[in-house]
Amino acid sequence: MDKTKVVTLEDRIPKLKQQRRKKANRRLILLLFLFFALISVVAYVQSPLSHIKAIHVTGNDFYSSNEIIQITGLSNNTNIWKVNKKNISEKLERLPEIKKALVKVQFPNSLEIQLTEHKRIAYLKKSSSFFPVMENGSILKNRKTGKLPINAPVLNGFSEGAALEELLKEIEKLPEVVLNSISEIHYTPTKTDDNHLTLFMNDGFEVSATIRGFSKKMSLYPSIISQLNPRQKGIIDLEVGSYFKAYDVKKKD
Repeated sequence: MDKTKVVTLEDRIPKLKQQRRKKANRRLILLLFLFFALISVVAYVQSPLSHIKAIHVTGNDFYSSNEIIQITGLSNNTNIWKVNKKNISEKLERLPEIKKALVKVQFPNSLEIQLTEHKRIAYLKKSSSFFPVMENGSILKNRKTGKLPINAPVLNGFSEGAALEELLKEIEKLPEVVLNSISEIHYTPTKTDDNHLTLFMNDGFEVSATIRGFSKKMSLYPSIISQLNPRQKGIIDLEVGSYFKAYDVKKKD
């Protein structure tokens, strides 16, 4: 005789009802949670809690943080959800000093603006003023100073254009020790060389060079002057090969 216990339908019905009740309760709890979560999100978006409370600007040298924030048009009344990161980046990158702008939203209500500025390569002298010259060839006419810069070469006779852009590319290739030894670079075209340069060095020597291949030839400067008498100043010609011509007594005086 089969001794397997037989469960009747009447015995199973209460258990089935209990399981269905538990599933229904779990479903109800999930729906209630989603409902209140949605209500909370809507309330947050519509309330002042979603307004920008802090804007952090990094990488800025030419502009203050307040100036950058004013340029973006953002304020404490701006909803964090309505911030268009792409538009803000494009607006900042139109500034001649800014190379790249990255905007990051930090929830619940903060914003970070990371700036990468163009590198200042030199200063352009016009009359008694000095204008910063950036790596992209821009001359910052709104950033002029009357003080003689000591942290970058001073350019004379240049204007925005191909010659300046080519020279800046060459300057960027220079070893730091050579760059720091240059006081002034004058654009002095001749009949035979439209890109002729005359350099005045911090150690008192004068260099005659040309823009094409400038960085390669100027990289030899330390080894050239190491072979010269430091008390006998003159012109180091780097246009074709390299040779030295001492100043005559009259010019030296």
